[in-house]
Amino acid sequence: MCATCGCAGDGAVVHAAADHHDHEHPQGHEHSHGHVIPPGDTRTIQLQQKVLAKNDDIAARNRDRLAERGVSMLNLMSSPGAGKTTLLECTARALAGELDVAVIEGDQETALDAGRISAAGCRVVQINTGAGCHLDAAMIARGLDELNPASGTAVIIENVGNLVCPALFDLGEGHRVVLASVTEGADKPLKYPQMFRQADLVLLTKVDLLPYIDFDIHRYTADLAGVSPAARLMHLSAVSGEGMNAWLDWLTAAAK
Repeated sequence: MCATCGCAGDGAVVHAAADHHDHEHPQGHEHSHGHVIPPGDTRTIQLQQKVLAKNDDIAARNRDRLAERGVSMLNLMSSPGAGKTTLLECTARALAGELDVAVIEGDQETALDAGRISAAGCRVVQINTGAGCHLDAAMIARGLDELNPASGTAVIIENVGNLVCPALFDLGEGHRVVLASVTEGADKPLKYPQMFRQADLVLLTKVDLLPYIDFDIHRYTADLAGVSPAARLMHLSAVSGEGMNAWLDWLTAAAK
């Protein structure tokens, strides 16, 4: 178990034969817990380097495998409840017959979200991480084995809801997309810069609620630009449909 964030357990692909593996997690997260590291103790850094190096090696193999098949993959990340699953449901329905979308669904427990996505007409593989707080490249490799995506498929990873640990792990994706809902407050880019710094696209969701909440959209835009100048920002509401066409166009272009 990770002493920093409590991440532990095997990633198991649901709806497939039992498939367990040893799951390591870096001890070197930038969390503050007030403990003192004795002088000369380098075990934390060494373990992080070892674990991330192993993960990055598998991620590189995932990336090569997808390139050979002509498959695109993006990593969709957010805090819990930001609207990832709802967005994927709407996306699957909107692109039916136009783009083959497949989903690798990550949750600690249950297959509830996978069921919703499947009902929307999308092929999906569920990965449960147990106490784990993120997906890693080895889990994604197993998910890709189950999906076996054909050329031209857009694979979307719905990562475990968490604005910290998923940012550390390369999964072999070609793009990183971060969802942040207006109900979470405008301070998220500054409070979780590592997550936003690596994003190709930031989707500010639930904008239909802006008239009813205290959210400074100008501050949010400026803070995001300061943290990640290259990230593109889109305003989105899966309920009203605002911004959906721009998102679908971006996804379709990314899949080419």
